[in-house]
Amino acid sequence: MTLSRNSLVLLAAGGSAALLLGAWGSQYIGGLAPCEMCIWQRWPHGAAVLIGAAALVVPWALLPLLGALAALTTGLIGVFHTGVERGWWEGITECSGLGGLGNLSADELINPAIDAGPPLVRCDQVQFEFLSLSMASWNALISFGLVVIWVMAWRASKR
Repeated sequence: MTLSRNSLVLLAAGGSAALLLGAWGSQYIGGLAPCEMCIWQRWPHGAAVLIGAAALVVPWALLPLLGALAALTTGLIGVFHTGVERGWWEGITECSGLGGLGNLSADELINPAIDAGPPLVRCDQVQFEFLSLSMASWNALISFGLVVIWVMAWRASKR
């Protein structure tokens, strides 16, 4: 069975939409606040959804390749985030460790106004795992699968 270009585009863009909905659900329903790298991984999925919508209207062969690039981007960010979580390499100091607190005075550190802000979520700590993989790891694996589907859509558009 060979799927049409539009079916593949729907599948790939729908996969990104499902991952976005899962991320938002875990945040707003499950109470898991995202770290900075978690947010980074959402943007390419949003782009892939928009590219998918455009690809359903405009039959340009380039659009599925742009969708593949978006999925590849979020997958690579997920791999980087996974490495930070597992301690394979250092992450960005803004969300791994206490990078920006060194310049604060004792009064600033205990200021109640800090408590009113959003929670500090560290990128180097796993908040949720399923089958020994973090959400960043699952995002990477699924996104790389979406890259394959986008490339299949591109190949189908060349027929």
